Amino acid sequence: MDTEKTPNNRDVSLAGRIAGAVWGQFVGDAFCLGSHWIYDLDELDRLFPGGPQGFDPPAEGHYHFGKSPGEQTHYGDAALLLLRSLMERDGFDAADFGSRFVAMMECPAYMGYRDHAATGTLANYRAFREAHPDAAYSFQEGADDDQPATISRLAPLAAHYFRNSEYLVQVERATRVCQNNERAVAYLKAHAVILRELFSGRPLEDAFNQAAEQMAPEGPLGTEVSRKIRDAFSSRSLPVRAATVRFGPSCPLINSFPAAVHCALHHADDFNGALKATAAAGGDNAGRAAMIGTWLGASLGVSAIPAEWRLRLKAHAEIENGVGRLMRVE
Repeated sequence: MDTEKTPNNRDVSLAGRIAGAVWGQFVGDAFCLGSHWIYDLDELDRLFPGGPQGFDPPAEGHYHFGKSPGEQTHYGDAALLLLRSLMERDGFDAADFGSRFVAMMECPAYMGYRDHAATGTLANYRAFREAHPDAAYSFQEGADDDQPATISRLAPLAAHYFRNSEYLVQVERATRVCQNNERAVAYLKAHAVILRELFSGRPLEDAFNQAAEQMAPEGPLGTEVSRKIRDAFSSRSLPVRAATVRFGPSCPLINSFPAAVHCALHHADDFNGALKATAAAGGDNAGRAAMIGTWLGASLGVSAIPAEWRLRLKAHAEIENGVGRLMRVE
């Protein structure tokens, strides 16, 4: 595999980092389509001897049954909407993205899973519309949800805004569309700092450390995020499955975020190995893989992501077009 890096990854261009982050996010999500949300590790091992190899078809009865390899989970479906909105509006527009999200989730033909972030956001939107039929809606009153909905879609927005003075404001606005929750906002800001540091050429460890330092003074939730990053560092010698069990394999960011940080650190030079390891750890592996794919893609550059994996994505052409536009940086 041709990897575009040195030990400190200093030779990766900004365009390569941006492309890596966006492709890594979508590849990470799609990689876990068929193995997503299996919490019984004995069952996971029975279904996937040797571990999930990626892009596995969802079995009948699975949350994503009806989708085919190369399609995205519901996380990735919403990520495609955000990419589309950013490209068509030349920036983040909460009302545009929120309207697209509501329309997709309300569509009877949509085959994706509707998670708590989606159902809560729809309920809040409908309640507002019932009370105020003709009023403008802010799309800042999403669900009270602290799971990976927004963190699994943020890479294109981060690439667009990371040098902007309003960067973290835009990140918070993007979060509150579907997650009007202070814990979600705190973890998303940490994710945004990590990406800003990686886009600026910082090594992976330095990017995580900078996020921990920046979040620590930001109240109790900032302290929590900082502590979770430090916990991931102190556990980095553990195998990924053991560390994921320790942090918790479930969706809430208090579990999934540090588990993802640990896996990225444990496989800092191995994009493929990182995705396979987190997939084999079960639980919300798609949410973790989207995070890990984003970070390692930004750290190692797009050439660290196998071209055949990118080509397997059903939305390859749309993602390629979006990435091409985002890579046109000064």
